[in-house]
Amino acid sequence: MKHRLIASIAALALAAAAPALAQDKTVKIGNLNDMSSLYADLGGPGSTLAAQMAVEDSGLTAKGWKIEVVGADHQNKPDVASNIARQWYDVDNVDVIIDTPNSGVALAVAAVTKDKNRVFINSGAASSDLTGKACTPNTVHWTYDTYTLANTTGKAVVKAGGDSWFFITADYAFGHALERDTEAVITANGGKVLGKVRHPLNTSDFSSFLLQAQSSKAKIVGLANAGGDTTNSIKQASEFGLASGGQKLAALLLFISDVHALGLNVAQGLTFTESFYWDMNEQTRAFSDRFSKRMKNGAKPTMVQAGAYAGVLHYLKALEALGGNPHDGAKVVAKMKEIPTDDPLFGKGEIRVDGRKIHPVYLFEVKKPSESKGPWDYYKLIATVPANEAFRPLAQSECPLVKK
Repeated sequence: MKHRLIASIAALALAAAAPALAQDKTVKIGNLNDMSSLYADLGGPGSTLAAQMAVEDSGLTAKGWKIEVVGADHQNKPDVASNIARQWYDVDNVDVIIDTPNSGVALAVAAVTKDKNRVFINSGAASSDLTGKACTPNTVHWTYDTYTLANTTGKAVVKAGGDSWFFITADYAFGHALERDTEAVITANGGKVLGKVRHPLNTSDFSSFLLQAQSSKAKIVGLANAGGDTTNSIKQASEFGLASGGQKLAALLLFISDVHALGLNVAQGLTFTESFYWDMNEQTRAFSDRFSKRMKNGAKPTMVQAGAYAGVLHYLKALEALGGNPHDGAKVVAKMKEIPTDDPLFGKGEIRVDGRKIHPVYLFEVKKPSESKGPWDYYKLIATVPANEAFRPLAQSECPLVKK
C-alpha cells in the first residue's frame, strides 16, 4: 500500500510538472559579439540594445513572461566563443544566441548550438555556408550573406564595366567566402580576377596590399573585409591615390557605421549592398529614432543591429505561438520557419528550410557631401533586388536539410 501511495504521488507530480514545463515563460537571450574591436560599432552594445527593444516591443513581459538579455565579447576567436556558448547553454540557461559577427565564430557557435539543441539567430556573420554546407536545424541566418553581397554589388560593378578585379581579402572564413562568391559572379558575367592578397584580421597598415592592387592594373579593387578593416583600407586607398590612377574600389560589405567613420568626402560614390537603411520609410525611421536616443553616441542602427531586433522579435512570436518556451531549439526554429516573417524593419518575408531569412536587399551609393541633407543622411537608392532573387536558390543549396 505504501509503495502504491508513493507511486501515485510521483505520477501526480509528473503530471503536474508536464503542463508547467510546456507553459514555461522564461527566456534568456545571449548577444555574443565583438564588444571592443573592429566590429563593435556595427554590432556590439547596439545589438544588445536592439534585442532589448525587441523584447519590449513584443509585449510578452506584460503577459507575464520573464525575458532577460545578456551580452558577452567573443574577441573574434572561435574557441572563446565556443566556450562562452557552452557556459551559457549548460550553466546559465541561455536559450538563444544572437548576432555573432565573424563567420569563423558563427560557424563554431552554430555547431555548439546544434549539439546543445538551442537556437542561433545570426545577424552579424556573413558566410553563406551557414545556410549551405554548414546548415543546421537550429540556425537562422537573418540579415545578409556573402552570396547576396556578391550577387548584388559584384554583378552591378561588372555590368557597369568593372570587368577586371583584384581582391584584398580578410584572411578567415568570412573573407574567403565573400571572395569565393564574388569571384563566381565576376566570371559568370564575363569578368576576370587578376590577383588577390589576404590580410590578417584587424590590420592597421594596408600599404603593401594596396601596392599589389595598384601594380595589378585591375579596374576594380574588391574589398572582401568588414568594419575597421574596410574603413582603414578605404582611407589608405584614398591616400595612395588609387582613384586618380584609374582604379575603383568595390566595398563588398559596408555598414552605415563605416560611412560615418569615413565621412562623405572619402566615402562618396561607393556602391554597396545592404538589407536595411534607417531612412527607408516611416517604420524604419521611427525605430531608428528610438534606437538613437538610447545609444550613447546617438548612432543610427546598422543592418546587423536591425537584424538582431527583427530576429529576436520573430523568435518571441514563435515562442508565444508555442504557448511557452519548450527549451527545444529545433522545435522553436521549426515554428519560426512555419510563421511568415513580418516586422517593421525588413517587412514581410519567410525563413526557408535551410534557415535562410528571405527579404529584399538594396543596392546603395554613398551620397556626395552636397547631396546630404543632415546627419546620417548618407545613402541614395540605386536598385531594389526582390527577395526571391536576393539569396542563393534552394536548387543550388548544399544544405542537407534541403530535399532535392
